[in-house]
Amino acid sequence: MQSLKELYKIVNGPSSSHTSGPKRAAEKFKSLHPDADRFKVILYGSLAKTGKGHLTDYIIKETLKGSKVEVLFDTKFRCDVHPNTFDIFAYKKGELIDMWRVYSIGGGSYRVEGEPKLAAKQVYKQKSFMQIRRYCESNNMDLFDYVCEVEGKEETIRFLTEIWKTMEEAILRGLNTTGVLPGRLKLQRKAKEVYEKKPVLNDENANKIRLLSSYAYAVGEENASGGIIVTAPTCGASGVVPAALYYMKQKYKIPDEKIIKALAVAGVIGNVVKTNASVSGAECGCQAEIGTACSMAAGAVAYLLGLSLERIDNSAEVAMEHHLGLTCDPVYGYVQIPCIERNAVAAVRAIDAALLSSMITEDNRVTFDMVVETMYETGKDLSTHYRETSEGGLAKKYCNNKFQI
Repeated sequence: MQSLKELYKIVNGPSSSHTSGPKRAAEKFKSLHPDADRFKVILYGSLAKTGKGHLTDYIIKETLKGSKVEVLFDTKFRCDVHPNTFDIFAYKKGELIDMWRVYSIGGGSYRVEGEPKLAAKQVYKQKSFMQIRRYCESNNMDLFDYVCEVEGKEETIRFLTEIWKTMEEAILRGLNTTGVLPGRLKLQRKAKEVYEKKPVLNDENANKIRLLSSYAYAVGEENASGGIIVTAPTCGASGVVPAALYYMKQKYKIPDEKIIKALAVAGVIGNVVKTNASVSGAECGCQAEIGTACSMAAGAVAYLLGLSLERIDNSAEVAMEHHLGLTCDPVYGYVQIPCIERNAVAAVRAIDAALLSSMITEDNRVTFDMVVETMYETGKDLSTHYRETSEGGLAKKYCNNKFQI
């Protein structure tokens, strides 16, 4: 598995696959050809079908500015390798000097055709959660110790401290900002309203839902506005982990030092999914994004509750299992409807998954590894209409106007 630095990235929204990945690839390509006077980019698959709403063309043009830039949308060509595919060409004085075929594989990561599938350095020997569990149990360590052993304690704390700071800042900005989100949906921000709303049922559970939802909305709305957030594991699902951890911090007065350890636990869980399946909505539907984020948050909360490695495994499994089959159907290609609300629902579900796991007997028939494999197979079986193309599901119904208020 790769470093947690390849999972948690501080980026501008609204999409890790559609903006962050293409931006990073374009930056690298441009650095290799500083003398190019023209660039051409052809977007395919989900990048072509929802790229306008995700600002793909905008971010590429901004990244390559200084030279002439042409961005084309090819919605007909289908790449069997990955649905988030684009070609980038460099020219000098009318002559083609280089080209890449790039796959934006999720979470802001990308791969260039012809390079190894996992080009980034593999720093963790263990790949599955069960392998990690057994290693930790045999060495009498928890998941935070495991990350520190591999990546270094000081470096891990330094990195995750910055990640947590960025997450908290996104929540606070979102809670204190009102107005309309960019794009044709003209969607009103709701985080501040939800935070200040008195629940119909004034009890502890209703207040839990209010707070968790407002935190998740805050980050989701910051992401939709192009604000600075953390991929956890993606931009579109970036509100779940921060919301769950911020709620635990505020409600139970948990110090940042403990929250940072929980972030490491969440990172291990996200890495397992990224290594053995996918965190890309275009590849496996929203189950890969929101489902993974929910598992990460559930495992982190379980850690904060002092649960065992087996209970952390079960918490992550429960969270993912009940997102299986979740489609990715962003209206008009924006990471707004239904994406922001899904972050809120998943944040609540993450807490509940951890609490449920603390109550059930330790006789698990389904492991996290099993449900990750199931999620990947399910995602591959989903029609492309339900994998971030805005051609099916809620996106299609909404755009037909029949059900609009």
